[in-house]
Amino acid sequence: MIQVCLNGPRGAGDGAAVPLSPQAMAESAAAAVAAGATDIHVHPKTPCGQDSLSPRVLAPVLEAIRARVSVPVGVTTGAWAEPDAAARLERVRSWSALPLLPDHASVNWHEEGAEELAAALIERGVGVEAGIWSGTDGAARFAASPLGPRVLRVLAEVTDTSAETAEETARALLAALGPASGRPVLLHGEEGGAWPVLRLAGRLGLGTRIGLEDTLTLPDGERALSNAQLVAEGLVQYGSAQRSS
Repeated sequence: MIQVCLNGPRGAGDGAAVPLSPQAMAESAAAAVAAGATDIHVHPKTPCGQDSLSPRVLAPVLEAIRARVSVPVGVTTGAWAEPDAAARLERVRSWSALPLLPDHASVNWHEEGAEELAAALIERGVGVEAGIWSGTDGAARFAASPLGPRVLRVLAEVTDTSAETAEETARALLAALGPASGRPVLLHGEEGGAWPVLRLAGRLGLGTRIGLEDTLTLPDGERALSNAQLVAEGLVQYGSAQRSS
């Protein structure tokens, strides 16, 4: 699978290509799916551009994207959107009022309250992407979690942004994850590490993702014009890596 990560915590200062409104997210999602993306990860945002877990913010985003695509749509639950763990849990519980629930949501396992948050999502029928970041104790926490076998997949997030060392960091993260509770693994990098890690995912036959959340540039350093362009190039890079493995 190749997931498109539409925007992440980026804002208007990151360029006009980053979709911030529900309509812009939906248009970007549709173009990315047409380019080959099979799954969507999005950060719903307030009118002032801040990530939000509020159902009033999620509802128009999910409605707009679902009107344009038929692939699964997931959202973030990152602590930056709601720093207080108890308030974050209540926000997720309030999603029961949504007319449409996301298909999945990422839960960063190193963050406070991750277990409770994941349990609440699973209870509501929302798939959990277990976000395991390099440089954190997320892998060890996940290995000890009784929820491990119940998550949708493991999102192995390489936070090393160096093109020279990201692949090595990725391999160390995968080793720390071990069997990952038998769940599928989606491996991806960030910024300078995004393309080397995507190619590693291709060589290893793992799921991956690409999009303006993870990088604003193409492999040659040129500024990406859209999520669709990143997805199209991602498929080329992934396929080439697979063939060379």
